[in-house]
Amino acid sequence: MNRMHRGAIVGVCAAAITLTACSGGGSTPEDADGSAAESVGFKVEGLPIVEDSVTLTFSGQKSTLAPDYSTMQLVQEWQADTNVTIEWENLPDSVYQEKKNLLLASGDLPDAFYNTGFSLADISTYGSNGTLIPLEGLIEEYAPNLQAIFEKRPEIKAAVTSSDGHIYTLPQAEELGIGAVPFFLSINKTWLDQLGLEVPETIEEFRAALEAFRDNDMNGNGKDDEIPFSFISDWWCADVGDVMAALGGMPDNLDHRIVRDGKVVYTAAQPEYREAVAQLADWYAEGLIDPEALTQDDKTYLAKGKTEEPTLGAYVWWETEEVVGPDRAADYVLVPALDGVAGPLVGHANGGDYAPGAFAITRANEYPEVTMRWVDRLYEPVMSAQVSWGPIGVTLEENADGVLEQMEMPEGVSAGEYRQKVAPGGPHVVLKEDFVTVVLPEPRASQRLADLEEYYLPAAEPEWYPNVSFSAEESSEIAQIETELKTFVNTQRAEWIAKGGVEEGWDAYESQLKAMGLDRLVELYQTALDRFNAAS
Repeated sequence: MNRMHRGAIVGVCAAAITLTACSGGGSTPEDADGSAAESVGFKVEGLPIVEDSVTLTFSGQKSTLAPDYSTMQLVQEWQADTNVTIEWENLPDSVYQEKKNLLLASGDLPDAFYNTGFSLADISTYGSNGTLIPLEGLIEEYAPNLQAIFEKRPEIKAAVTSSDGHIYTLPQAEELGIGAVPFFLSINKTWLDQLGLEVPETIEEFRAALEAFRDNDMNGNGKDDEIPFSFISDWWCADVGDVMAALGGMPDNLDHRIVRDGKVVYTAAQPEYREAVAQLADWYAEGLIDPEALTQDDKTYLAKGKTEEPTLGAYVWWETEEVVGPDRAADYVLVPALDGVAGPLVGHANGGDYAPGAFAITRANEYPEVTMRWVDRLYEPVMSAQVSWGPIGVTLEENADGVLEQMEMPEGVSAGEYRQKVAPGGPHVVLKEDFVTVVLPEPRASQRLADLEEYYLPAAEPEWYPNVSFSAEESSEIAQIETELKTFVNTQRAEWIAKGGVEEGWDAYESQLKAMGLDRLVELYQTALDRFNAAS
């Protein structure tokens, strides 16, 4: 998910960081004699960051809808301001994850990772083995904006500090809490009204609605083109985990890891999971589930709600307009937490408002001082708003109080999709007070908070797995076990939903999980959780 920024050209000074002099003055660091940074005229303060042009390579993940970052207005402004050119190798998530693993394994490293997509285990493993360099010294010397954030919010610093005391990646944070429940279930209310049905409140009513969507020519075009229910398997805001909660009594998430009564539970090894998968297989066989739900990416998915004639009955996503477009948004409503075998129940996202992994510098980087000064500009509050939501004059404008707010979107364009095309996301921090004095929450963010309170938080799991630190040894073990295990689990779930057979294959599946180290994986996560709770 990308966010918003601030972007009309208000002059170099307005776009620059608070502690940067607009005169372009600055000084060379005293300890840089003979260094690569000194050779390009590096300056501790002021713009440009270097007198001579420097080129850095960045890898990372990006939204499928995002263009090449070098074409984004904000990125072009950064280059003009800093004299630092970035060669971007950011890829859609589905492609990037494989590419990332190859880069890290081969040692053919970029200078930095932007939107790293690193797990906590990745951070610890590749930090401790020297692939990623420690950043705390560079932050103290060259990152006044980030230092100021750490002083205001020590918990953000704690979130990015590994168990060995080093900081290997930089944070991303927005203190709004809008991601507590990532999976919002929406349904075509216009179709329900045509059928004389109410918005479903139980899993049985939801299934009945899907059957009616399947069996009736809801768009009246004489074609069998209705999609009763669609989602994206294993996608951060579009998975079917909360429908599984209603079917089996336990929500699933992308980690397949929840916490109940202080104990780590691996969902994909539980009987509730087996029951939910078995019922989803029935739904799939009966034509209630989009045949592409198990394989599609977000670009394919987001096009399905915008077909010339409406074809989409129900779906899971972060917001309505992004899927079906502004013109059809009024046709859809949220489905509350479905009452299922364990009552109304939805999952709670792991982690919190603070996340590591937004940015990392590798050992291949010849200009770490330059790179740290470059990325620190993104943590200035006004710039952080632009990183997340888009440039001033494109997606944001100042109101009468001098606070940024979202501009009216072009006709027929959703804020979410537009944002993905103009905002690079990545390293940024927007604190709670910044949402009052710097940038107002998007209207859709305010609406999401209200929807969370009304529809989902009362039914959400009361516990979740926080951002904890792992030792290098723990991270290494987790990485060795979990990568292969998760691939096996996700592949098997998709196969069972598409072809059935979960009951017959369950015993062998459980044996395979144990053989792959599931018990040890849960033990490692439990140990880290207990340590975190004892220190809290």
